[in-house]
Amino acid sequence: MGRKHSNGNPFRVNAPDVGMTFVSSPKHIKEADHAADDVLSLNGAAKHMLQPVYTMNGFNWLDRRGVEGVGFVRTLRTLLTNPLPDPLPDLGLLARMKWTEMLVMQPNMEGAVHAPIYPMVVKLVVLLNARSLFGEDLIKDPKFMTSALGFVEETLVNAEIVKLLPSPLARLVGSLLSRCLSSHKTFFARLLPAAEQRLLENDMKQIIARLLTNVYWSKTNCIQWIIDTAPKGSNQWSAERVIYELMAIWFGSVHILSTTIVYVLQDLCLHPEYMEPIRNELETSYTEFERTGKGLPLLDSFIKESSRITPVESMSVRRQALQPFELSTGARVDTGQWICAPSGAINTSPDYYTSPTEFSGFRFVEPSPLDHDSVTKVASTIKQPKPSKLTDVDHSFLMWGIGRMACPGRFYAAAFMKVVISQLILKYDFDLVQPGAPRWISWRVARIPRPWTKMAFRPRE
Repeated sequence: MGRKHSNGNPFRVNAPDVGMTFVSSPKHIKEADHAADDVLSLNGAAKHMLQPVYTMNGFNWLDRRGVEGVGFVRTLRTLLTNPLPDPLPDLGLLARMKWTEMLVMQPNMEGAVHAPIYPMVVKLVVLLNARSLFGEDLIKDPKFMTSALGFVEETLVNAEIVKLLPSPLARLVGSLLSRCLSSHKTFFARLLPAAEQRLLENDMKQIIARLLTNVYWSKTNCIQWIIDTAPKGSNQWSAERVIYELMAIWFGSVHILSTTIVYVLQDLCLHPEYMEPIRNELETSYTEFERTGKGLPLLDSFIKESSRITPVESMSVRRQALQPFELSTGARVDTGQWICAPSGAINTSPDYYTSPTEFSGFRFVEPSPLDHDSVTKVASTIKQPKPSKLTDVDHSFLMWGIGRMACPGRFYAAAFMKVVISQLILKYDFDLVQPGAPRWISWRVARIPRPWTKMAFRPRE
């Protein structure tokens, strides 16, 4: 509503915990993105949102990762993305096995298993993501896996409590809550020995490398990647510091992936005409996708359209002012306040999208894949003038942020979602048990899937 009446100009909203200046024009979004890190801080906004001092075992990022020499971004952008095709077959197999195991525990109603979709997807994402980030050993530890799931839930709830309280009370309540975070403590304690072992191996590797050449070290998961890109020498990180970075990566990957996958599956139920062409694409091209990590344009477009219509959050490009900042219009953002973009409103703006409120699953596809007979049967195929991919970063689609601070892990995230969704499409027919029921709970700028929404799954012949 604010963007509609602002005519593209910055506008101010006072939330209970912070004042926000919203910018929606490409020019103003670019101004925010180009501001120096010590003026507008992404980390400052993240710390306010997640309250890591109270929710992440006392972890507190410095405001300028790059200056500190942290390999956080390189870990996500390069080291996690370069070997991307390698884990996809294992993730697909694990997804099929885990989903079958979970469905067995749900009631069977006249040949269809009625399953609460959100809790089950979260459990599946936790397992698969832990396999990608931590390796096979830790996912076999039941206490660790329970804590990995609880970590995300406890962080969300406790951060919301703390940031709505006045500062003196927030410190008191936050300290009390932090003592009750059992999942965080277990998660940290289980990861710590793995990090300590990797640091020890790293030291040994450096010694041996002086004596031998072509030494092969096979353990290459996220713990090792963070160690490899962390500060060296006298500033070398402790095992605890490595785990703090890992906890931040873990939270972001589980929450966004789970919620997006749920909405995509629900949209497939609400728009069943897309199932046949997407399934045909998977039956002919999924093997190649597993081999390369690329392709599946119809599914890619459907995920993007689902994310456009039902975003996880209606706000993006968050930055906290570490010192006063002024836009070219003269609008001022004072220290401690935020500047951000109303991504939910932008997603349905006629300035950027043809028939913006209508769902069109193949809106973003190149013309050639649309020539197949099954695709032409889709009743509504509204197209954008310029085709695009789910991972593309643009001011009209801010799911991944924008510019130099765009999400570095988006290629991994997109491939991960395609694996999970593809396995369910290929193995099951599914419907919403109550198609007309509300599908999410709105909390501030977030849309949280209702945990009791059920889908009916039937194995395909």
